[in-house]
Amino acid sequence: MNRIDRYVSGLFWVSFVGGSLVFVTIFLAVDAMSTMVNYTGVGLGVLVKYYAYYLPEIFNKLLPVVCLLATILTISTMNKANELVALFAAGMSLFRVTLPLLVWVLVISLGAFIAMDRLGPAMARGKNFIFYNDIKKTPSLFSTVKTNKIWYRSKNAIFNIKTLSAQGDTAQSLTLYFFSPQWDLLQMITANKVELQGSTWNLIDGSVTLFTGNSSFPMTSQFKSKKIAMGEDAKDLQSSGQTSEMLNQAELSRFIERNREAGLDTIRYEVDYHSKYSFAFAGLVMCLLGVPFSVGRARSGGTMMNVGIVIALVFAYWILLSSCLTLGTHGHLSPILAAWLPNLLMAGLAYFFLLRLKR
Repeated sequence: MNRIDRYVSGLFWVSFVGGSLVFVTIFLAVDAMSTMVNYTGVGLGVLVKYYAYYLPEIFNKLLPVVCLLATILTISTMNKANELVALFAAGMSLFRVTLPLLVWVLVISLGAFIAMDRLGPAMARGKNFIFYNDIKKTPSLFSTVKTNKIWYRSKNAIFNIKTLSAQGDTAQSLTLYFFSPQWDLLQMITANKVELQGSTWNLIDGSVTLFTGNSSFPMTSQFKSKKIAMGEDAKDLQSSGQTSEMLNQAELSRFIERNREAGLDTIRYEVDYHSKYSFAFAGLVMCLLGVPFSVGRARSGGTMMNVGIVIALVFAYWILLSSCLTLGTHGHLSPILAAWLPNLLMAGLAYFFLLRLKR
């Protein structure tokens, strides 16, 4: 790394750290205010613990925005001071000037992806535990998605499910335990398949085992179909744990394979799986997109205009990303295409604007 690379890197890191602090602070302030308004009586200590677990996820979500802002501010600063003109006159190409930025963005993005893949699931579990137990105060809705079974507690009942559809309306391999107020086991119900219709569950191909204190042996009976009323809505079961953020990529891959073997729809999980990889390169794509706008702006009074461009590009990217992921979730696009199409389109747009530059 020569002196010019160190100078460009220094400008980038100042903008990156400053942008990170600004965006994360704004996000935390807005989200914390929303949390305190929606859930009254939440103590400061609870909020601090909650956002301590939430902070890595917030930073990862804002990373493409921060990378774009740092790139535009770095190049705009050099452009305004005529330093780009001097470097071009010395024979350096635009690619060579911006190479340190691209390298740092790539390193940061890959580092964030690896860190979130290893630490993200544990942080998500801690965040959700505090949210359901201390903020929302509904501990029965907290569950942990594991790679083999989903455990859930509802009043005096505990059950586990091997697999649950992404829509939360079909489950496989249910075991349901009912307890007395003294937590003595009263009844156990098993079912090969469950159709979740709100608070009414239709159990198919299972058995009922009754445990009584008057008999030394439990009584078991088989059934083809049986309807039971649950205390919690099935939508709460889905929203409380069926998110891919609680699984790393390897666990999510195995989770998808098991659901596919069970005959359940896995499109939503496949979209999440591929989108994690594509989002790791979003910062690099946004960096490439910011370069032509920074170089092409006039030197006088262009900084605030560039900040406005950052906001516009971010909104455009997020709208495109949300639209593609929604289309992928509903099966209109393949999971791979839904995850990677926003990056490909934005990279193509960046290439188009780069070709229009004089240098």
